[in-house]
Amino acid sequence: MAAIESALLQTGRLDTLARQDTAVHRIDPRAKVITTACFVLLVVSFDKYTVAAMIPFLVYPLALLTVGRVPPGFVLTRLALVSPFAVVIGVFNPLIDHEPMVRLGPVVITGGWLSFASILLRFLLTLSAALLLIATTGFNRVCLALERFRVPPVFVVQLLLLYRYLFVLAREAARVLRAYRLRAIRSRGVSLRVYGSLVGSLLLRTLDRGQRVYTAMGCRGFNGILHPSIPLRFRTVDAAFVFGWCAFFIVARLYPLPQHLGHAVLEFLS
Repeated sequence: MAAIESALLQTGRLDTLARQDTAVHRIDPRAKVITTACFVLLVVSFDKYTVAAMIPFLVYPLALLTVGRVPPGFVLTRLALVSPFAVVIGVFNPLIDHEPMVRLGPVVITGGWLSFASILLRFLLTLSAALLLIATTGFNRVCLALERFRVPPVFVVQLLLLYRYLFVLAREAARVLRAYRLRAIRSRGVSLRVYGSLVGSLLLRTLDRGQRVYTAMGCRGFNGILHPSIPLRFRTVDAAFVFGWCAFFIVARLYPLPQHLGHAVLEFLS
């Protein structure tokens, strides 16, 4: 519980990383949203047994990580936090699918292991791309790009409020847990029988905070639509960013680059 609490509270570091001044940060957010959407769509379009053909797609998140000066440890920590969900989805595949697919000498790899590896690789690629999009753009600018793409304003406002008050909820949960630990000194953790009361207390705090936030926003003239004052300008370099990366993704999707590279190496060695 402490690890999850710490990770939620540290998620605000994304905003700090998004305020850097690098070549990636200066790219128009609309260009990065289009590129990331193309990346995700092509990654999830692979067959369930595909693993090696997705490896070239690692170039995109690695490029954003390097040029955008995002600490690798920060991204890996976020990925590790939610990785159990991907593991739970595919962990039973090796037990269900026993069809032999690949033979490496005496070792036979079944379809279940390939599909499990494919799920983990898709998870790594798509989530890292989404994290790096926010870390090099900022959530406010991502939502502004969605608004310029004519995404319904209700959806954009919900995303902004969810992201903004996720940290408030995390701090409220941390205060509730801290109060419990101060009152239960001899307890080594939170027992199951008090979880209900803790969640109920957090719900009441959330409802009260939400009402106060809504009242404050209404007093300031909020009518359900946010109007961010962030200028956007789509330049030639932004278009080159989109077309260059999308062309690379399409080539990597249509042609199995690792397979061609392996054949070329074998021919060279022979």
